[in-house]
Amino acid sequence: MKEFNLRILLAEDDPNLGSVLKDSLELEDNYVELYDDGEKAWNAFNKEDFDICILDVMMPKKDGFTLAGEIKKVDKNIPIIFLTAKSMQEDRIKGLSIGADDYMTKPFSFEELNLRIEAIMRRINDAKSPVIEQTEFEIGKYKYNSDYRTLYLDNTEQKLTTKEGELLKLLAFNKNQILDRDIALKSIWGNDNYFTGRSMDVYITKLRKYLKEDKSIEIVNIHGKGFKLLIKV
Repeated sequence: MKEFNLRILLAEDDPNLGSVLKDSLELEDNYVELYDDGEKAWNAFNKEDFDICILDVMMPKKDGFTLAGEIKKVDKNIPIIFLTAKSMQEDRIKGLSIGADDYMTKPFSFEELNLRIEAIMRRINDAKSPVIEQTEFEIGKYKYNSDYRTLYLDNTEQKLTTKEGELLKLLAFNKNQILDRDIALKSIWGNDNYFTGRSMDVYITKLRKYLKEDKSIEIVNIHGKGFKLLIKV
């Protein structure tokens, strides 16, 4: 399975620009989902795991500012770059006040966009302190490498998304102990609101599916507290 550099949500209603940006970003070994209106992009964000969002401001059905505001309610830490044909200071201030990391006025070069993406991701990675230095975990019959976000069973391997990998790492580090729900939400999603809570429940379901081949493994929901990765012996 191909390993991508970044998973990018791209929302741009200009079909020519959108196609060029998608192709250019994919040449940098990124996985890119392109949508031509804000509603489609919002639906995709709720179904998939992305590392960064690049949003056009003026889009049909849901504009970029509205979309960014909704995204930030779910994941306040995900970086956002706005693309706009306007250079008005009021729009720039509005975008940054929503929580955008950068704001680019069309036309712009792909090289500049790529450099800004790299700068944002480098800043985010530098700000993360490695709470758990351990990278290799044994989970029943499985082995998990958190650096590569890869789960191994015999001769098969499963590549995890960023959030799947971070959640499994927390569970594995605390195996047979309760992983506090709020701690997991704040560590991975940046907040513990209702929407992120529902999102984590979805990822727990995915992890249960990945681990189902070993019947000694169970991810237990501890009501009112969190989850426990239980390894039966």
